[in-house]
Amino acid sequence: MAKGKKKLDSKTYAKQKRHHRQWTTFMRMIRYGVNNFTRNAWLTIAATAIMTITLLVIFTSVVSRNVLIDTLTNLRDNVSMSIYLKTETTQDDASKIANELRKESSVITVAVVTPEQARDKYIEQNKVDPQSLDVLKQATNKFPWTLDIKVQDINDTKQLSDFVKTNETYKANADPDHAPSFAGTRRATIESIGNAANFAQKIGIVVSAVFVVVSTLIIFNTIRMAIFNRREEIQMMKLIGAERSFIRGPFVVEAIVYGFFAALIATVIGGGMLLLAAPSLSNYFNIQPTIDGLTLYAGFVLLAMILIGAFIGIISSLMATRRYLKL
Repeated sequence: MAKGKKKLDSKTYAKQKRHHRQWTTFMRMIRYGVNNFTRNAWLTIAATAIMTITLLVIFTSVVSRNVLIDTLTNLRDNVSMSIYLKTETTQDDASKIANELRKESSVITVAVVTPEQARDKYIEQNKVDPQSLDVLKQATNKFPWTLDIKVQDINDTKQLSDFVKTNETYKANADPDHAPSFAGTRRATIESIGNAANFAQKIGIVVSAVFVVVSTLIIFNTIRMAIFNRREEIQMMKLIGAERSFIRGPFVVEAIVYGFFAALIATVIGGGMLLLAAPSLSNYFNIQPTIDGLTLYAGFVLLAMILIGAFIGIISSLMATRRYLKL
């Protein structure tokens, strides 16, 4: 029994010793990697600067995309697609057409505006002079029924176009003097806004990808130069039997440190620039939801930036060590 217990204790001791050695090796790799980060100031500054620019471009692309989405959402909520019915259309027919429209998957809401309501709205918006007010209040034959429609995507009006072409109740009551608002000049304007937003998003993705590649190459060359400068030290480590992970580890840590500091700098610069530009941008874009989101989730944004920077650093360092250390 004592012999079994002694054997068990020796295994436990050996396991603890192995874990202690692994932990010590890990801490040494981190220390060596941080030391490598500070060895060559110019290489460190160049690699960190390139990665900072890369992360800043990614940050700007994501923020721009969110601003565009918020702006388009706000535009969608404030811009209604309208179709018009003859003044003499009955309440039943108008309600029937509205109900048919609500069944379309792209439609969010349909509001029915009677000729009387359209007249009152016109008076309110145009501030009709008192002399014409009484006459206009008695006139409803100039105002058609209006169905104000809000859709999921203001750039996609295919279902509405098909509806006005195929729905028999609408065709029987359509106002010949008022074409649907999603046709003609207004539709072209709305589509141009949507196309510009899509184009800006694609440009942001392409630019971000280019900078990621450039940053990876810069860090790749930085690690390669560090390997070249320490080739004799590395060769000696190989000769005395150092594990591959121990040789590669400090270079990976060094690249992660590049990403960490670059993420901090890029997040601060990007957030500062956004706050400074907010008053001017708010005149053209709905930027407040994005600012509120960044403020509320600032910690998550910084963490995401650090993870992206670390990922770029790890990939580039593993490529360099694999190729030039022959590991």
